Amino acid sequence: MPVLLQTTLLLICSNVFMTFAWYAHLKDMSGRPWFIAALVSWGVALAEYLLQVPANRIGYTTMNLGQLKILQEVIALSVFVPFAVLYMKQPLKLNYLWAALCICAAVYFVFRES
Repeated sequence: MPVLLQTTLLLICSNVFMTFAWYAHLKDMSGRPWFIAALVSWGVALAEYLLQVPANRIGYTTMNLGQLKILQEVIALSVFVPFAVLYMKQPLKLNYLWAALCICAAVYFVFRES
Protein backbone atom coordinates (compact mmCIF):
# COMPACT_ATOMS: atom_id res chain seq x y z
CA MET A 1 0.00 0.00 0.00
CA PRO A 2 1.45 3.43 -0.90
CA VAL A 3 2.78 5.55 1.95
CA LEU A 4 0.39 8.43 1.24
CA LEU A 5 -2.61 6.09 1.38
CA GLN A 6 -1.43 4.39 4.60
CA THR A 7 -0.80 7.75 6.23
CA THR A 8 -4.12 9.18 5.09
CA LEU A 9 -6.18 6.20 6.29
CA LEU A 10 -4.48 6.14 9.68
CA LEU A 11 -4.93 9.90 10.05
CA ILE A 12 -8.62 9.68 9.14
CA CYS A 13 -9.17 7.06 11.84
CA SER A 14 -7.06 9.08 14.26
CA ASN A 15 -9.08 12.21 13.58
CA VAL A 16 -12.37 10.47 14.24
CA PHE A 17 -11.12 9.59 17.73
CA MET A 18 -9.61 13.06 18.19
CA THR A 19 -12.82 14.81 17.23
CA PHE A 20 -14.86 12.70 19.63
CA ALA A 21 -12.28 13.19 22.39
CA TRP A 22 -12.31 16.96 21.96
CA TYR A 23 -15.99 17.66 21.35
CA ALA A 24 -18.39 14.75 22.05
CA HIS A 25 -18.32 15.42 25.80
CA LEU A 26 -20.02 18.77 25.11
CA LYS A 27 -23.11 16.82 24.09
CA ASP A 28 -22.80 13.52 25.96
CA MET A 29 -21.37 14.62 29.29
CA SER A 30 -22.68 18.16 29.71
CA GLY A 31 -24.16 17.28 33.11
CA ARG A 32 -20.94 15.75 34.44
CA PRO A 33 -18.05 17.58 36.11
CA TRP A 34 -15.36 18.72 33.69
CA PHE A 35 -12.70 16.42 35.18
CA ILE A 36 -14.85 13.35 34.46
CA ALA A 37 -15.22 14.51 30.87
CA ALA A 38 -11.46 15.11 30.74
CA LEU A 39 -10.68 11.58 31.94
CA VAL A 40 -13.06 10.03 29.42
CA SER A 41 -11.62 12.25 26.69
CA TRP A 42 -8.09 11.20 27.59
CA GLY A 43 -9.14 7.57 27.20
CA VAL A 44 -10.55 8.27 23.74
CA ALA A 45 -7.48 10.33 22.87
CA LEU A 46 -5.23 7.37 23.63
CA ALA A 47 -6.76 5.57 20.64
CA GLU A 48 -6.13 8.69 18.58
CA TYR A 49 -2.44 8.72 19.51
CA LEU A 50 -2.07 5.00 18.83
CA LEU A 51 -3.08 5.75 15.23
CA GLN A 52 -1.61 9.23 14.77
CA VAL A 53 1.95 8.42 15.85
CA PRO A 54 2.42 5.54 13.37
CA ALA A 55 0.67 7.59 10.67
CA ASN A 56 3.17 10.41 11.05
CA ARG A 57 6.14 8.04 11.23
CA ILE A 58 5.01 6.29 8.04
CA GLY A 59 4.22 9.58 6.29
CA TYR A 60 7.53 11.16 7.27
CA THR A 61 9.35 8.57 5.16
CA THR A 62 8.18 10.36 1.98
CA MET A 63 6.66 13.69 3.11
CA ASN A 64 8.17 16.61 4.92
CA LEU A 65 6.83 18.03 8.17
CA GLY A 66 4.83 20.80 6.48
CA GLN A 67 3.16 18.33 4.15
CA LEU A 68 2.21 16.08 7.06
CA LYS A 69 0.71 19.03 8.93
CA ILE A 70 -1.36 20.25 5.98
CA LEU A 71 -2.56 16.70 5.28
CA GLN A 72 -3.63 16.52 8.93
CA GLU A 73 -5.54 19.81 8.63
CA VAL A 74 -7.38 18.69 5.48
CA ILE A 75 -8.39 15.47 7.20
CA ALA A 76 -9.34 17.27 10.41
CA LEU A 77 -11.75 19.57 8.57
CA SER A 78 -13.08 16.67 6.49
CA VAL A 79 -13.88 14.74 9.68
CA PHE A 80 -15.04 17.73 11.74
CA VAL A 81 -17.71 19.06 9.37
CA PRO A 82 -19.74 15.81 9.19
CA PHE A 83 -19.26 15.38 12.96
CA ALA A 84 -20.54 18.89 13.66
CA VAL A 85 -23.53 18.54 11.34
CA LEU A 86 -24.54 14.91 11.91
CA TYR A 87 -23.52 14.22 15.51
CA MET A 88 -23.64 17.63 17.17
CA LYS A 89 -26.62 18.80 15.05
CA GLN A 90 -24.94 22.08 14.12
CA PRO A 91 -26.09 23.87 10.97
CA LEU A 92 -23.95 23.47 7.85
CA LYS A 93 -22.48 26.90 7.23
CA LEU A 94 -20.86 28.46 4.21
CA ASN A 95 -17.87 29.27 6.44
CA TYR A 96 -16.88 25.60 6.24
CA LEU A 97 -16.60 25.94 2.47
CA TRP A 98 -14.42 29.06 2.75
CA ALA A 99 -12.20 27.31 5.31
CA ALA A 100 -11.90 24.29 3.00
CA LEU A 101 -10.89 26.52 0.09
CA CYS A 102 -8.18 28.15 2.21
CA ILE A 103 -6.87 24.73 3.20
CA CYS A 104 -6.90 23.66 -0.46
CA ALA A 105 -4.70 26.66 -1.22
CA ALA A 106 -2.39 25.61 1.63
CA VAL A 107 -2.22 22.10 0.17
CA TYR A 108 -1.23 23.51 -3.19
CA PHE A 109 1.57 25.64 -1.78
CA VAL A 110 2.97 22.99 0.56
CA PHE A 111 2.91 20.11 -1.92
CA ARG A 112 4.10 22.00 -5.03
CA GLU A 113 7.66 21.61 -6.09
CA SER A 114 9.81 24.57 -5.01
